[in-house]
Amino acid sequence: MSKAALVGLVKGLARDLGPRGITINNVQPGPVDTDMNPANSNFAKMLVQFMALPRYGTGEEIASLVAYLASPESTFVIGASLSVDGGFTA
Repeated sequence: MSKAALVGLVKGLARDLGPRGITINNVQPGPVDTDMNPANSNFAKMLVQFMALPRYGTGEEIASLVAYLASPESTFVIGASLSVDGGFTA
């Protein structure tokens, strides 16, 4: 429910802030290998069965999308909700 609320918030803010040249987007990461959510846990082994790419993501993969969104190349991307989840929500 909270992700759906963020989608709506981002779309509204994009309409409000876009005319000022401010872009806003929503990055929705899926399972990412971290100390608190390790890719080699029993839960991870079960979860990857439901993913199009059967592996956890890395922090670098999420960061590369965020870096793109912060770059001048993404100035026409606004109000988007971008899933970086290895196909978990596909």
